[in-house]
Amino acid sequence: MEYKPQPSSPPRVQPRLIIHGGAGNITPASLGPELYASYRSSLLTIVSKAHTYLTTPQPQSNSNSTSSSCSKLPSALEAATYAVTLLEDNPLFNSGHGAVFTRDGINELEASVMVNRGQAKRGVGVTGLRHVRNPILLAKKVLEHGEDDLLGRGKKLDNNDGGLNVPSAQGHTLIHGPTAEKLARQYGLEMVDPSYFFTQKRWDQHIRGLEREKEQKQDGLDAAGVSATWSKIEYLPQGTVGAVALDEEGVICVATSTGGMTNKLTGRIGDTPVVGAGFWAEEWTEEGDPTSPHKIASRNPLYSPGPAVVLSDALKGLIADCLPSPFLYTPAHQGSCGELTTTRSIGVSGTGNGDSFFRTAAARTVGAIARYSVLPSTVALTKVAGPSGELQKSAEDRWGKTGEGEGGIIGLESVVVRDANGNVVETRSEILQDYNCGGMYRAWIDEEGVAYARIFRKDQDIPTSYIGEGEPEDPRVWSGEKI
Repeated sequence: MEYKPQPSSPPRVQPRLIIHGGAGNITPASLGPELYASYRSSLLTIVSKAHTYLTTPQPQSNSNSTSSSCSKLPSALEAATYAVTLLEDNPLFNSGHGAVFTRDGINELEASVMVNRGQAKRGVGVTGLRHVRNPILLAKKVLEHGEDDLLGRGKKLDNNDGGLNVPSAQGHTLIHGPTAEKLARQYGLEMVDPSYFFTQKRWDQHIRGLEREKEQKQDGLDAAGVSATWSKIEYLPQGTVGAVALDEEGVICVATSTGGMTNKLTGRIGDTPVVGAGFWAEEWTEEGDPTSPHKIASRNPLYSPGPAVVLSDALKGLIADCLPSPFLYTPAHQGSCGELTTTRSIGVSGTGNGDSFFRTAAARTVGAIARYSVLPSTVALTKVAGPSGELQKSAEDRWGKTGEGEGGIIGLESVVVRDANGNVVETRSEILQDYNCGGMYRAWIDEEGVAYARIFRKDQDIPTSYIGEGEPEDPRVWSGEKI
């Protein structure tokens, strides 16, 4: 029997998901057990519902099929934006219904999406929104229309209202204010009165911030970095919400949304809608598998740098025919790892002081370190967002005085390793997360399908009244599924 290399096929990757709800000077003392429980419950509910959606086949129209529909798992774009809509609708978080106010008492919202591949524009942002209920859905629409808009073949949108001339999003990546809102209306998205975004909690933070700034400046304390946007004694949101999803086809999507910085200037644009600052996703190939956490032989005994037993071609073919899955056999790897090719993908979403993310191009820097220094993405992320990382360094001697440099980043890395014939040797993925400040609201689903939520670090002392920090949870319970 003669062995013949089998044609390569697209890998099927385990879907993964992580979300965040902001980062900053969040401390056990300032949060309190009641509010802690509310955040933990919301994070677990949202990540579990989004995970259920990501892993449940949805009916798809199929014009090439005799049946009216077929089922398919949702894309990373669909799952990540779904998760963010849940965060936007929850007043606990600084986005959508929970958005902070500008110094003038106005809610101005921003959002963005980006994928590692599969969309012509790859990444887009929208900003200066005052009437779009779910800004993340507008970013999603702009991305989905990208190829048609770039090639000028899309359906021209209605411009008969005598207002702005907006036939489409054109080839633009970042769209602001009335133009963005006109697109939202033309896409049929839900629009709301600005009063929808009002919450008493955010209004009180807005007023307290302005009053504190005024009082402290009168006392001559402005040299200490007094600002209405940040406080040492109170967590004033200056971050975002976000989700990073990996679908079964290996596509990573980053979705991020925010109300911006508490008491920001009206018209200020933050890092959230700006590609490379507050979000990033990309894909690249590497020779060998330089970031492998283990040797290939530990996963597959047919792979070893110097096999003790050499199988004949006939026996190799027999083994291939007998094994139950093509993923369990690929031609034996001889010697150098250079015969392997690795496709790495990364997607990250940031939260924190947006101006610091601008100054460091934080999200893109994570990708650049992982790609060009050939480091695991978790190491790259920590070099930027972890304690004493690039974000913190950017604040210089103002660290801890103005809120500059504070923040965190979440993300996902996906790795697909192929042999010389293009056959998949291994797929793996990793949840990424780190921050440099008091805390970061985050939740994720691990490789075993278990849900976790954390606000603080593993080694941080927190009161016993803060129940459930980092404890494993069944996402089916939190999503309301029948068990």
